[in-house]
Amino acid sequence: MKLTIHRDDLAAAVTWAARAVPQRPTTPILAGVLITADNDKVTVSGFDYDTSADATTSADVAEPGRALVSGRLLAHVVAALPAKPVEVALTGTELELRCGGAEFALNTLPVEDYPTLPQPPAPLGQVDAAALRTALAQVTPAASPDETLIMLTGVRIDIDEHGLEMAATDRYRIAARRIDWQPTTDSPAVGVVVPAKTLRDVGKHLHDGPVAVGADDALFSLTSGGRRMVTRLLDTEFVKYRNSFALLNAPHLARVDAAPLIEAIKRVTLVADKNTPVRLAFTGEQVEVSAGGGDLGRGNEAVPCTLDGTDEVAVSFMPQFILDGLAGVPGDVATISMLEPHKPVLVTGDDDPTYRYVAMSLRQA
Repeated sequence: MKLTIHRDDLAAAVTWAARAVPQRPTTPILAGVLITADNDKVTVSGFDYDTSADATTSADVAEPGRALVSGRLLAHVVAALPAKPVEVALTGTELELRCGGAEFALNTLPVEDYPTLPQPPAPLGQVDAAALRTALAQVTPAASPDETLIMLTGVRIDIDEHGLEMAATDRYRIAARRIDWQPTTDSPAVGVVVPAKTLRDVGKHLHDGPVAVGADDALFSLTSGGRRMVTRLLDTEFVKYRNSFALLNAPHLARVDAAPLIEAIKRVTLVADKNTPVRLAFTGEQVEVSAGGGDLGRGNEAVPCTLDGTDEVAVSFMPQFILDGLAGVPGDVATISMLEPHKPVLVTGDDDPTYRYVAMSLRQA
């Protein structure tokens, strides 16, 4: 194998593929990324038996071939090279890299021992990368990090001819978002549960433009601009979350600028002990944000708002739970629907039903 490629193109491909390299590989071979050069293209791939990531980019290929090297080491080396063309050559058991005045020789792993990457499922349709990134940032924080209940570590994705809806929950909050969808098959309807950790990471690095979405009974894939991710599905069973959104008709409806409320919550919780709730007391003209009262002190701040009806209402949350909901609101204004002080609340964008976030409120002393 012998080729020439610009450092930036190689770095982008290696960084994408290396995200599928496990932190603690069960076998040494999984620590590697596979480099395949042919037809003036280079593909860099990583795999951990659950998720594969590969990126294809243009290169001047003089001799086709394959090489397997440590993914994390290669990523560090390529990132440190000057922004110039890189000459890559496989010589015996070493992969040589020359860029400017820098030269490296990396030991290779036996390429014949590397597992075969899964074939991606057929694409069902396309979504816009920017919309998908936003939706994943809104939904994935609500997924549970506790792997004792695997179902809750995933994002439920339901696709039909009208759109794509994603939802996640850790039993204390639910986040859901629906985005536009362009089906490319006659029967795109599917419901799958995809690992949230994988979606969270991949979603941040998708190229702008259309993203092809594929799914079958075992796999889910995203493909965009020469980059592809394929991951195994979790169990398709998921909680029946849609009934929780009936709060849209709650008796207490507050509208507040999301950014000032977020900043107020962050400020007042500076003096609160860890795991201390934050209290939001709504009146007709403002919401008073308060926290603390323990060993560190207490904080209070008022933020303008409007509250439908004449009754005042106060609710309490673990700070991060309400912060995640407010941060996901599309637009500037958050609508907060409330039943009673100790009942769940619904956070949405003002007049935007595509984003919904339910958070459990805490009983107040």
